[in-house]
Parts: sequence; C-alpha cells; structure tokens
Amino acid sequence: MDVLHFDARFIRLDHHDGISRFSVELIRALSKKIRVIAIVYDLRQLEFLPEGIEFVLLNSPESAKEFSIARKLNKLGAKYVYSPMQVMGTSGRKYKLILTLHDLIYYRHRKPPQDLNLFLRAVWRIYHLSYIPQRLLLNRADSVVTVSKTTKRLIEKHQLTKRPVSVVYNAPTGSGITSERLFPANRDLIYIGSFMPYKNVETLIRGVGLANGFTLHLLSKITPARKSALSELASQVGAKVIFHEGVSDEEYEGLLSKTFALVTASKDEGFGIPLVEAMQKGLPVVVSDLEIFREVAGEAGLYFSPDDSLGLAQQLANLDSRQTWEAQSALGVEQSKKFNWDNSAGELLKSFSQLEN
Repeated sequence: MDVLHFDARFIRLDHHDGISRFSVELIRALSKKIRVIAIVYDLRQLEFLPEGIEFVLLNSPESAKEFSIARKLNKLGAKYVYSPMQVMGTSGRKYKLILTLHDLIYYRHRKPPQDLNLFLRAVWRIYHLSYIPQRLLLNRADSVVTVSKTTKRLIEKHQLTKRPVSVVYNAPTGSGITSERLFPANRDLIYIGSFMPYKNVETLIRGVGLANGFTLHLLSKITPARKSALSELASQVGAKVIFHEGVSDEEYEGLLSKTFALVTASKDEGFGIPLVEAMQKGLPVVVSDLEIFREVAGEAGLYFSPDDSLGLAQQLANLDSRQTWEAQSALGVEQSKKFNWDNSAGELLKSFSQLEN
C-alpha cells in the first residue's frame, strides 16, 4: 500500500465536531507514515490539513452526485479509500474501502444533528428506527472501523456487518501529556458537554449540593431556558454553580491544568474525549459508571451510578485527600497514553494491510 485516499469531506468549516476533529487529526498522523490524498468538496477544508497535502476536489457528501463518487475515484486510480463515516457512495467501486461507524448513540437518542437540512433530518430519524439501513451501508465496505471496543461489541451484538471490525481509537488534541501535578488548593469541578437530558447534569448539581466546599463549572454554551432551570435547581440544593457559556480551546486547556476534577453523570456516551483530555493533564475524572467510560478511564476513573448524587458526593470526598488525588492523577496520565493519533493511524494501516492478505 503506497497511497491512501482519505475522505476529508466531513471537516467542518465553522467549528470542529467529533468527526471533523477525528478526520483532521487522523490525516495528520497518517501523512507522516504514508502518502495521503485528501478528498474534499471545499478548498477551505485544506486549511485544517497539513500544508501541501495532495487533494482531489469532488462533490459534497450531501449532494446527489454522491451516487457516482466511486466511479470518479476509479478514474483517479484510487486503490485504497478510507472514510470516517459510513455514508460514502460505493456504486461501481474497484478499490479497497474501509468505512466507519463511531458509535450507536443515535439509536438511543434519535434527535438528529441540527446542522443538517430538514430533509436530511427526516432521513436521519427514519434511518435510526431500524438497524437494517446500517447493515446495508456497512456491508458495502471491505472492512469497518469503530473508535472503541465498546462500540465494536455492540456492532457484533446487533450483527450490523459481516465485515471485519477493527478499533481505531479516538484521541485528544492539545499540547500533550502534562508533567507531574500536585494536589490543588481549589475544589473546582469542570463539566464540558451538552445539556441534553441524557447528559444528566442535574445529578452533578445535586451531588455538588451534597458535597462540602466544591464549585461546579459548566463550560459549554447553554440556552437561557436551560440555564434558568439548572440555576433554580442549584439554588434549591445549595450547590455553587458557575456558567461559563462557552470557553475557548485555550481557556479549556487552562482549566484542565488547574482544577480539582472533571465530572460527568452522563447516562449514555459514544466515547468520552473530555475524559482523555483531562487525564492527559493529570486531572482526575469522577464519572458515571458506563461501559465506555470504564474502557476509556480504566483504573484512573472514580465511578458512581448515573442517578446517584450521593454516590458522586462520596467519590468527591474520597478524592479530597492528597494521597488519593495524586494517585488518581498519575493513573490518569498513564491511561491517557493509550489514546494517541500515531497509534490510531497505525491501527488503520494495519486494517488495510489485512485486506491485502
């Protein structure tokens, strides 16, 4: 294998979502190992990619021209193609193809991404009413990638594909692993993520109300109505909560480096990049007891049942000692080394090499 065509058309032009960031970072890592040709639909997408990267300009993945993209790639001489999504057109393809299913969370929470147009939102909802469309899409590939062992197990449980499934871990961005950290003087807790119901921020607020001396910082943007409801709850339970209503990457990294712990009470999750970002900075993570969080955080995590606010308060109390905090910090740094883009690029290339055998 000497060249890989990478479907970079899911790189967003306004701000990165998970798949956009996954695409950018994986291309950067792959380009250090192999010749990569990026498939883009807008030249502005190249601004996020390594300088001078080779590219081909084709259609948007939302265009009707997607049905003929495989024939265009055939004419361009593509031999190996990777897409970070599963919706890439394949009619008439003559190349080896690996598609990606990141997680199955939209089968449990069917609200579609709000950046899609109304037609695609309707298609999204219908698509997630049954596993049949997913099977049809994944079986068009030669192999399938997912980003965790948890999702791989679910893919196999629901028999979503007959193709081999490999794990290419998601990984964090930022300035890398921190040096050893010392027990902090503050008791500031941070949460970053949406405020959708399954994120279960209410349990965080109730848990902080039961804990002693902790302050919960909610970092993400929030609607006025949701902020009002959570503020009222905080007042009722005596929790100190600060709403940041959005932070920059620099502000976020600074908070990771100086706060007491990252917390989440989510009832469901596709992966958990904030956990890795925190552990990389030596910040302990106190999180709901989900299979995916167990995979991501391992022994570095302190766990509680998602609806158990008292359990959260107890774990915060357990962490509130120099010995425990510094031990969890060190475990987190070590666990975070499992997730890096160089390893992920290597796993993807291994998956392609297996197609040649």
